[in-house]
Amino acid sequence: MERIERLSESEHAAFERLVADNLQKVRDRIARACVQCGRGPETVAVLAVTKGFGPEAMTAAVNAGLTNIGENYLQEAAAKFAAFSANADIAARRHFIGGLQRNKAKRIAELFDVVQSLDERSAADALDHAAQGASKRLDVLLQINVVGDKRAGVALENAAEFAAHVSHYEHLRLRGIMAIGPDDPTQIHAAFERAGRAFDAIRPLCGEDAILSLGMSADLEAAVAAGSTMVRLGTALFGARPPKRVDAPRGEG
Repeated sequence: MERIERLSESEHAAFERLVADNLQKVRDRIARACVQCGRGPETVAVLAVTKGFGPEAMTAAVNAGLTNIGENYLQEAAAKFAAFSANADIAARRHFIGGLQRNKAKRIAELFDVVQSLDERSAADALDHAAQGASKRLDVLLQINVVGDKRAGVALENAAEFAAHVSHYEHLRLRGIMAIGPDDPTQIHAAFERAGRAFDAIRPLCGEDAILSLGMSADLEAAVAAGSTMVRLGTALFGARPPKRVDAPRGEG
């Protein structure tokens, strides 16, 4: 099972101050990027990616004013959500941003409010069924491959068709697009522009509160310029991730 490292009381207080200070720096970066492209900073939300950190990171993010938490791994998230939820005064929308496996759809639908990594019809079928079982309507984003390599994501040329398909599920609500930039920094602007065009094409299916989840700690400025409405930030908020310590049963991750 996942072993969650806990902070001492003094370490926790110092960590919360660090996160609050880092969030202000992030908001300053977002504000400067918005000025450059004529947008208001309020149009860009911050998703706090707490992968690799303990539940204290979730608490610190929410106490700093953030309302969206992102996790990549189901087992790790479940352990931290259990500790996080023990504080009744803490509330945030929970986003699943990791690789989506059909055999874990039931638990993902139970634990999360938003799934940002939907890229296959079979996974959509499983999530819709799981959301029905959980008596909820689950928000989903399509993960689009804007690089053209072998990474996860729907190919750009198939995005509109897949979006139309997903929009007809009874227990899924299409909210927008998520994309991950290329490793080559010289290709980021072109890739993000492709994400922006794909988002504009499917936006009529997503309602007024559509989401373009684009940009991370190192490339948020380029993402804002391309129209991102949500940046996914981990190290920019929490610092370097500690080494991961896992003793997981086979088949779980």
